[in-house]
Amino acid sequence: MESIGTLYCGAGWRRKAWCVVAMVLAVAGPALAAPPRLLVLGDSLSAGYGLPHDEGFEVQLQRALKAHGHDVSIIDGAVSGDTSAGGRARLDWTLGDGADAAIVELGANDGLRGVDPKDMEANLSAILDALAAKHIPVLLTGMYAPPNLGPDYQAAYRAVFDRLGARPGVLYDPFFLDGVATKPDLIQADHLHPNAEGVKREVARLLPLVEKLLGKANPA
Repeated sequence: MESIGTLYCGAGWRRKAWCVVAMVLAVAGPALAAPPRLLVLGDSLSAGYGLPHDEGFEVQLQRALKAHGHDVSIIDGAVSGDTSAGGRARLDWTLGDGADAAIVELGANDGLRGVDPKDMEANLSAILDALAAKHIPVLLTGMYAPPNLGPDYQAAYRAVFDRLGARPGVLYDPFFLDGVATKPDLIQADHLHPNAEGVKREVARLLPLVEKLLGKANPA
């Protein structure tokens, strides 16, 4: 009776050896697959402004995901001071080799600069359209406009995120700084950016949504 190796690989030790290698690679393939690539397209809030590198949002998020069994490669697309227009302009080259999922955290600087909400919506819509065209699932995080711009601007600004967050296939987090913005002990001295503990709270709150986002990803 022929051995299993001979049955499936044919005779000859070289042929059998190559067959064994192929079988091992086939079994190990999923384990050797590259980790999913998560793009964070954002501004200073996700860039870790004012914080040591290892205390910023992206690093803390990656660390929390790993602690929950998710090996994820973070694509750093967060630029301090960026507006929705800036994020839109650099999306193509930020994607580079592609991404499997994306967090879009933009708009805070639009509000600080009093950008017309219609323009912000056009930019964010273009970003979401581009990601959808590439079949990249998205977690969109929202923001509130500064109160000094008046109730009409605040309402129009806020409505942009609520509309875009209702788009099919988009996961929506209404307020990126939820649970942090109103707590002085979680905010830096500039009264705008979270400190390391504030980022930790953000990450813990967003983690279930990010895990859900990754569940929608289809890494190559």
